[in-house]
Amino acid sequence: MNDLRGERLQIMLSPEELSAIDDFRFKHRMPTRAAAVRELLKFGLASASIETGDGTKSSDYGVLRRGPTTGREGDSSEGAE
Repeated sequence: MNDLRGERLQIMLSPEELSAIDDFRFKHRMPTRAAAVRELLKFGLASASIETGDGTKSSDYGVLRRGPTTGREGDSSEGAE
């Protein structure tokens, strides 16, 4: 199979996100970070229900979550009725 890739995608990652990708890469014995990222993208796209125009920001799509998005305790809408 001829696997040509014509587009380059550059992204910025936090040290924690990069570490998570490297851990995945080494655990699955993948040759490069790019191969690991492509595999993770395949997993994510296969399981995602993508909706557009719902007001989400690019920062909502981080690989690793750092806690409540509001930053204030008790201000999360999760679990609210």
